[in-house]
Amino acid sequence: MSIKETLERDLREAMRNQQESQKRTIRMAIAAIKNAEIDRGQAMDDAGVLAILQKEVKIRREEIEGAEKAGRSDLISASKEEIAVLEAYLPKQLDEAAIRLLAQTAISEIGAAGPADMGRVMKVLLPRVQGQAAGDVVGRIVKELLQQSQ
Repeated sequence: MSIKETLERDLREAMRNQQESQKRTIRMAIAAIKNAEIDRGQAMDDAGVLAILQKEVKIRREEIEGAEKAGRSDLISASKEEIAVLEAYLPKQLDEAAIRLLAQTAISEIGAAGPADMGRVMKVLLPRVQGQAAGDVVGRIVKELLQQSQ
């Protein structure tokens, strides 16, 4: 069963069980997937769905930062609930140590010498961590490692 099918099944279940937060979050995720499918003109595969779910989690984390600055604890708790629902559909996330190890492997594989090679490293590394790490975190770690290797 694809991730999209799982989301649709879980939406029906959330509606039956009257789980408002879960229902709202899954509907939002399905809408984001359908919008991306319309933009692309074709159905999304699981990798594309994972990317959209990661993007939605990132959006919620940014909302939490904004809500903290504004002192809106109600928005913070709602965003945290949405993140918890979305993360249930994502693979287990890699910690920074695991990402760092994978990045070092990719750097040595392509013989990267400095920050100018960041694009080549990311091209090799991102498919390996797809769905398991946010691109901005991976980019930050690769940048640190490449700057150290100079």
